[in-house]
Amino acid sequence: MSESIATPPVPSDHPYAADIDAERRGWYELAELVRALRPDECLVPGYQTDPDWTVRDVVAHVGTWMAEAAVQFERLRVGSYEGHEVDIDALNAMLLDGMTGQPWEVAWVQANAGRTVMLQTWFELRDPTDEAAWWIRKSAAGHVAEHLPRLREWTAELLARRT
Repeated sequence: MSESIATPPVPSDHPYAADIDAERRGWYELAELVRALRPDECLVPGYQTDPDWTVRDVVAHVGTWMAEAAVQFERLRVGSYEGHEVDIDALNAMLLDGMTGQPWEVAWVQANAGRTVMLQTWFELRDPTDEAAWWIRKSAAGHVAEHLPRLREWTAELLARRT
């Protein structure tokens, strides 16, 4: 993917420059993997089981967490943050349920929009905090990295089925 159409460079003095760069590298790999697939392949269950997830589901999952991080980053920035007491399993189930039945294209656009807003608010964070670091791990670089190994495998499996 061309840097010219991606997010702007992070100033080297930004407190989260390394994390933002790590997120960018992870996102670019995620995008490269899903772009290798046809839209119908993004709807094939098998990324994970119990529950069955598709590529659409994992992309929607990552994107909705990015959108939530944007909300939390903004709250941190303006001083209205109330903590990250989150029932992760319940939130995951709710977010997945909200995307059920959506076409691949909707999930992809939603994930890109969530990422864009997250990056905009993340760039505005200038004071490192433990709470911001938690959201970065859960919703940004760490979260994308958590899903890449299985996405690599599942993409390879789907591509191998073409022959």
